[in-house]
Amino acid sequence: MIRFHDACGTTGKTVAARLLPDTDLIEGIEEVCKKNNIKHAYVTCFGSFKKCGYMYLVPKEDAKVGAGYGNVLQKDGPVEFLNGTGVVCQNNNAYDTHFHATMCDASGNVFGGHIVKGYTPTLTTVDLIIFEIKDIEMLRVYDEETDLTQFLPE
Repeated sequence: MIRFHDACGTTGKTVAARLLPDTDLIEGIEEVCKKNNIKHAYVTCFGSFKKCGYMYLVPKEDAKVGAGYGNVLQKDGPVEFLNGTGVVCQNNNAYDTHFHATMCDASGNVFGGHIVKGYTPTLTTVDLIIFEIKDIEMLRVYDEETDLTQFLPE
């Protein structure tokens, strides 16, 4: 069985930016988008964090799909931000960025997951490229089937 929801659009502006020290990752991405009049985008980036806040899926017996996001995990830095990708979406006419990252600590232990807004300040830099997505709406909305907020391209 193959099921999906899709929409076909085009790419618009490409923005290269550097987030400066103490700038939260998600808040910084959204501010760069706002400054450049971008509502929907694909983002790729890397850099370093003072600390980070992230979540990952854990088993949940009471969840519709048997899993859900656990508590926010916080890792003190320095944290090497190896790679991150995300989609800048809208939810009730406000930015709602869904972002995942792979990171490692000072001992080289690799970890990662869903980045939580407001928990992840830049240490030295986050170098990012934002690709604007046009002619479609990229939304984050509640999904009854999964009982979670999900990506909805229209």
